[in-house]
Amino acid sequence: MPLLFSLRLTATVPPPETDWLTQIKSDIRPMQAKPANATVPTGEFNLPRLKATCSSCSLRELCLPMGLSSDEMDRLEKLVLVRRPVKRGEYLFRANDPFDSLYAVRAGFFKTKVLLEDGREQVTGFQMTGELIGLDGIGTERHTCDAVALENSEVCVIPFTRLEHLSREMEVLQRHFHKVMSREIVREHGVMMLLGSMRAEERLAAFLLSLSQRLVTRGYAPNEFNLRMTREEIGSYLGLKLETVSRVLSRFQDDSLISVVQKNIHIKDPAGLRRVVGRESNPG
Repeated sequence: MPLLFSLRLTATVPPPETDWLTQIKSDIRPMQAKPANATVPTGEFNLPRLKATCSSCSLRELCLPMGLSSDEMDRLEKLVLVRRPVKRGEYLFRANDPFDSLYAVRAGFFKTKVLLEDGREQVTGFQMTGELIGLDGIGTERHTCDAVALENSEVCVIPFTRLEHLSREMEVLQRHFHKVMSREIVREHGVMMLLGSMRAEERLAAFLLSLSQRLVTRGYAPNEFNLRMTREEIGSYLGLKLETVSRVLSRFQDDSLISVVQKNIHIKDPAGLRRVVGRESNPG
């Protein structure tokens, strides 16, 4: 059995009491802040310039295990050969494409989606800087969803066969991917909880808090950010109609929990949002 396929089966899932809104904080550290609207420049890309250099990348503490020796870092340099630009609206891969690589998001924002039997699209996730895309293809050796850039983006291409080989030789890398896959399992459990047991207000509050925490981990402002996805895409992900998403956002604004200006969100009362999802008791 391929090594990292076996990892998906054996990864240790954190205990049920783990807070799924903050579990992505584990084993990663904040990076230097970047502007919230930063995107990859459009235009022609020079392939020699796109050769990945993990040791000089500002995201290495998000993507890579901590405490790598210089020799181990040199070996990783040979693993990630190129960075690939993906323009807004462009597919990184499509469902049923052969699986051969994982992709670390170096800049930008993606969504993953599947096509339902009735022809509707179901958004299954949103991926941002420092996160991996493509884990869905490990088991069947074909991708099971589409990955689409929501803004001009860039990914580091990680050939999976090379990753398997290197993981056999570097125990620290193997442990790191155990943790990565475990976090994905926990996140999937969180989405199942959202769809199965939460009211619309709870779903949207939990989504905003989770998105805020993920951005904080990457050095962005905790309480103000631009949504890269549309309200319709948020609704698809949360199992809500577009009208419901708009109505709940308006209610949050009326209650002074947030302010909304087009795609800009300012979380004015984080504790209030946590109370909506039952994560913090009412004062007094």
